Amino acid sequence: MKNFFAHFRGDLFGGITAGIVALPLALAFGVSSGLGPSAGLYGAIFISFFAALFGGTNTQISGPTAPMTAVSMVIIAGILAVNDGDVGKALPIILAVFLLAGLMQIGLGIIGLGKYIKYIPYPVVSGFMTAIGVIILVTQILPAVGYYPKEDNDYVSEYIPAAEEEILENILKEEAGEGILVLEDFEETIRRAEMTTEADILKESQTLAAKDASGVVGTIKVLPRALKNIDWLELALALATIFIIYGFKRITTAVPSTLVALIVVSGVAFGFGLDYRPIEQIPEGLPILQMDIFTQFKLTAITPYIFTALTLALLGAIDSLLTSVVADNMTNTKHKPNKELVGQGIGNSIAAVFGGIPGAGATIRTVVNINSGGKTRLSGMIAGVLLLLILLALGPVASQIPAAVLAGILVTVGIGVMDYKGLKAIPYLPKDIKLGPLKLSSEVIIMLTVLVLSSIWNLVYAVGIGLVIASLMFMKKIGDLTAKRSDVKPLHEQPWADEKGFPKKLKEEVVIKHIKGPLFFGSTSDFQQLALQIPHFASTVVIRMDRMQYMDQSGLYAMEDVLQDLKRNGKTALLVGILDQPRYMMERIDIIPDLIPEEHVFENVDDCIDWVKENVEDVV
Repeated sequence: MKNFFAHFRGDLFGGITAGIVALPLALAFGVSSGLGPSAGLYGAIFISFFAALFGGTNTQISGPTAPMTAVSMVIIAGILAVNDGDVGKALPIILAVFLLAGLMQIGLGIIGLGKYIKYIPYPVVSGFMTAIGVIILVTQILPAVGYYPKEDNDYVSEYIPAAEEEILENILKEEAGEGILVLEDFEETIRRAEMTTEADILKESQTLAAKDASGVVGTIKVLPRALKNIDWLELALALATIFIIYGFKRITTAVPSTLVALIVVSGVAFGFGLDYRPIEQIPEGLPILQMDIFTQFKLTAITPYIFTALTLALLGAIDSLLTSVVADNMTNTKHKPNKELVGQGIGNSIAAVFGGIPGAGATIRTVVNINSGGKTRLSGMIAGVLLLLILLALGPVASQIPAAVLAGILVTVGIGVMDYKGLKAIPYLPKDIKLGPLKLSSEVIIMLTVLVLSSIWNLVYAVGIGLVIASLMFMKKIGDLTAKRSDVKPLHEQPWADEKGFPKKLKEEVVIKHIKGPLFFGSTSDFQQLALQIPHFASTVVIRMDRMQYMDQSGLYAMEDVLQDLKRNGKTALLVGILDQPRYMMERIDIIPDLIPEEHVFENVDDCIDWVKENVEDVV
């Protein structure tokens, strides 16, 4: 009982501290996502509680994180744009995608994918994390200076022609869906067009303006306008927040500086009655189950986002398991990766049906929990309950927080999430690629490719492209290494130690092929040259496979092609030391015994030598 109390006390302090740290970040991530502060708070409540309850890392604190919010922001913006900027229409689809991502995470855990996350190359992760920082940092410039594109009338007016075109296109789509032949019934099209009001056109113009000003590229595009329309009060609040966050850390780290900045700057702005812009209203009372996800579900609306949901699920898995490793190192424990994925998936799924944004294991909050005494999963559950109590008791108060304060908090998050370790290593990484006179590092190319594409184009596609490039470069390196060790050599040139028994008089008749390492799609092109490299006067080819541990399907068919070429050229192929996996593959397509009879397959080189002595004649 005493030990339980000791753990409970530590978990209580750890959970409370982690919950306090999570509060301002949850609000900020909710605003940044586009669904409002309540979505961030709901996500933090449910993910923290249920990921801890069902997860596989005792001390992990979960909730909305910078990477997950950045991807969610892209998803939300895209779905909003398709639904004319109407949050009411788009919300069921958005939450359905988040629910799908959570269910996918559960599936990833069930099929045991957790242990494979570690194979994602570091340059891809590094480029992605730095891109997340860039995206958050750049996109918070506009709210930090108090500029909102959809409220700039001059800017919005530029989109009126495009808005009218969009409205007309929607009318035509409606008529097509109803089977109306437009070319035969202009009057119906005109009637519907005349029903469009100036308010409708303005709303569509604002939606298009906001969409065009979103993301890194959009922010940079409207930045000149923003700098001409700075709201100096909003900028001062944002800068004060940033100053306190960095400055208070120098005084003490016992109290979260982010929370101090939130309370102090918000208190001053509210207390002095400053004319600032508050965040969106946080609903009072318990979170409400969003039944529209199910009642308005349409498979056609979700289908375009299946790959995006999978990416969100994988990102959450990586984010969480990296934090789990940090927790293991601090507590000398061992997390259960697949159970952790199931827990994260359950947390994200439940958060989605209550209108919360998705999240993952949060490193800073987990470290705070451990340092404050948290030892069991109870600490994460307490953090979630604390946030729920804050929502119920202080929702109206939190609604008075200045939007610029949350922008300032997110600026510090963006700066902090970048992978400076990877950036600092750029000049020192080996330059292993030649492009004309230039020597470049493949690791740097991958990292910068993911960084640039994620920042200015698409996070999801950038990671995919980064993984493809990393895989291709890895395969080329392995293929090059394998090819260097796989030359056809006459017996008298650098034979293996156990080949010295081959009769020297047969050195012209018998040649040997050493295969070292796997025979896979990256090394097949060089291997297929084997038949061309065999001297015309040689009658027998010995292929040593003692050190070929693995053969994939590409390698299998390359082997079959070479053996068929040798047979057509009248040469006898002898296989020595085939290991279990390659032999299984060769037997599956009957290379053995149809192409190579069993009597030409030897377990060791001594048996092969005996066969050569008995069956190969010296013709020279």
